[in-house]
Amino acid sequence: MSAVEPIFGKLAAAQSGLLRAADAVSAEQWQTKPSPTAWSASELTCHLMMIERAVLGAADRYTRHPPKQFPMTKRLHLPVSLAQSRLFRLKNPLPLDPALIREKEAMLAELRDVRERTLAFLDETTGRDLGDYRWPHPFLGLLNLYEWMEMIANHEVRHTKQMREIASSLPKVVTSLQK
Repeated sequence: MSAVEPIFGKLAAAQSGLLRAADAVSAEQWQTKPSPTAWSASELTCHLMMIERAVLGAADRYTRHPPKQFPMTKRLHLPVSLAQSRLFRLKNPLPLDPALIREKEAMLAELRDVRERTLAFLDETTGRDLGDYRWPHPFLGLLNLYEWMEMIANHEVRHTKQMREIASSLPKVVTSLQK
């Protein structure tokens, strides 16, 4: 089994979980913040798209050149699984792009398209060892490309928890039957 095969499964499971959690937020409440300091479901989805695009763009740039060599001591980093944890609130390294905020179905379709591009990149590079390509994560340390792809899945799991929190915090919409 190649190093990338388990990552395909993690990415698929993470996105499936997020989409199920997003189902609990109505289209009418998609852009509603549950509190003044919290993100709306649309802002959270925007964040996920932006981070995955940034990682994919960096992966594409780094793999166009020979990998840089780093001493073993520089390769030490925090576990990638920490990206799943909601114990620590971290500052978003990329400001949200308001142009990406749209209706629910359009945003979820775009999120799936971003993931398809990530999977296509992994598929196109299957014959290469991507473990030597490294660049720093703002919180975890120096990650190799496989760890970055796993981080995308873990990051999505983290925000799936947040999507569930958003859905449960929004006011319930009551509809009446008309005769």
